[in-house]
Amino acid sequence: QVQLVESGGGVVQPGGSLTLSCAASGSIFNINSMGWYRQAPGKQRELLAHIASGGSPNYADSVKGRFTISRDNAKNTVYLQMNSLKPEDTAVYFCHADIYRMGSVSPYDYWGQGTQVTVSS
Repeated sequence: QVQLVESGGGVVQPGGSLTLSCAASGSIFNINSMGWYRQAPGKQRELLAHIASGGSPNYADSVKGRFTISRDNAKNTVYLQMNSLKPEDTAVYFCHADIYRMGSVSPYDYWGQGTQVTVSS
């Protein structure tokens, strides 16, 4: 059993900052890529950033220069530092990971439960 647990969402004023965390736990052998998505009401889920194990991060144009993704492999945790937040960043944020379970020969997709981020004055 593997699960991703997110934390760090909340309400912030425009121009403010938040940091999201997502910790993977369970019967994990190895984690490939980890990433963050978001979904606003009435919109499709959008990939924001992802980072492979030992690789460089990649960002969507909408967050490049404002958001920073990082991971702590020892803790199986991925972070999303969000700066200069705008009202249009309001959404439910989901983490995703590509995980090899103990004994598996192929990776599985796992998703966090989602955390609400609201940017409002």
